[in-house]
Amino acid sequence: MLQTSPDEVPAPAPDEEARGCLFALSQPPLMIFLGLIGTLLMMGAVHDLFLD
Repeated sequence: MLQTSPDEVPAPAPDEEARGCLFALSQPPLMIFLGLIGTLLMMGAVHDLFLD
């Protein structure tokens, strides 16, 4: 376990902008957009494979 002395200050929490990719993917507008793009790609693939 990491040993620290009692007078050390803990590291500050990350800023709002430094949360990373997993936080960005948890946002509903982005997931709706990605779902829409995925649905359009899937519909195109199904059309090319089975209906053409």
